[in-house]
Amino acid sequence: MPPETPTADAPPKPAWARGALYRGLVALPLVAGLATAGWLVAGRDQPAPVPTQAALTAPAPTQTPVSGPSVLQASAPVQAQEPAQGAAGGGGGPAPLQKWADSLAGPLDIPAPALLGYANGELTMRKERPDCHLSWVTLAGLGVAGNNHGRGPGEPMGLSAQQWKKYGAQIAGIAHPALSDPSAASVAAGRALCASGVDLSAGNGWWKAVAGYQNGSGMELFRQRVLGYAQLYATLSLDPAKANAPSVHATRFALGQLGLPYVWGGNGPDAGAAGFDCSGLTKASYDSAGVSLPRTADSQFRSVPPVPGGQEPQLGDLVFYGSPATRIHHVGLYLGNGLMINAPTEGQAIQIHTFHRPGDDYAGAGHPAN
Repeated sequence: MPPETPTADAPPKPAWARGALYRGLVALPLVAGLATAGWLVAGRDQPAPVPTQAALTAPAPTQTPVSGPSVLQASAPVQAQEPAQGAAGGGGGPAPLQKWADSLAGPLDIPAPALLGYANGELTMRKERPDCHLSWVTLAGLGVAGNNHGRGPGEPMGLSAQQWKKYGAQIAGIAHPALSDPSAASVAAGRALCASGVDLSAGNGWWKAVAGYQNGSGMELFRQRVLGYAQLYATLSLDPAKANAPSVHATRFALGQLGLPYVWGGNGPDAGAAGFDCSGLTKASYDSAGVSLPRTADSQFRSVPPVPGGQEPQLGDLVFYGSPATRIHHVGLYLGNGLMINAPTEGQAIQIHTFHRPGDDYAGAGHPAN
């Protein structure tokens, strides 16, 4: 992407509600664009597909950006902290699983009953389908993408009526399963994911299962949100003390922009644009965490402490593309497990991509804040 257009004044703090409004307004054109240019999932050694005729004949922007990475390789979330098991302690204290859910609910920003339900979903599927290797973080990703862990509109876990009827009617240990019960809904969702016989611990199996879980015009954004938040929850479960770090706040903000369009020079809905360009997204993400960054990819590269060569970036680090000696043309926000949150180029939405592949012009990473 070419040099982004800096603004004279720093944009105001972004508003989550306004971003959601813009996502609703641009949903249809995004779906059309994503079908031809974005949400690409490739095998480890597969090149990116040749653009379709629709993409080749689409009107070109006034200034054509130099795109950054634009392929998502099949990926499963990293291993998370396992749910605790065992009977309640002496004196009638809470069972270990309840204590586990209570301890992680705050750092993960997931209501404890919902988190307990996701854990019960994993534990049930360990018995019913041990070969599936379902993790609670995948169920938590479905939970936030479905109706924000019961705090928003929509069906719990994104389950359809047909899925609930098929997979939720009978659940051991629950006399009267109800879709409103996080444990029952999680078991039904786990059964739906594992029905195709895939191994969810492997990237190709995980993507196949989640890809088949929900159909419809919003399925691509749904899948991206499941992957992004499952990865975040897995990382935070292993180090919950970092939940309030600026890097985590920035990552949460960036995940909240998934589905918005790339906009040349865009600083986001709160600044009057439908979306962001690459450095507009990273700047707004860290603005939301109280950390000020310069406006362009090149200036961000030259202002943040570098991640030492050979070390993997950490959650919230900035990943850069271009030539350190001359010009950095692109930046994204590292999510973990080889993934980045990316505003790639004209015609694509903000989405998750693989951050580094052989032959690209990856220039290194920077660490804005802990």
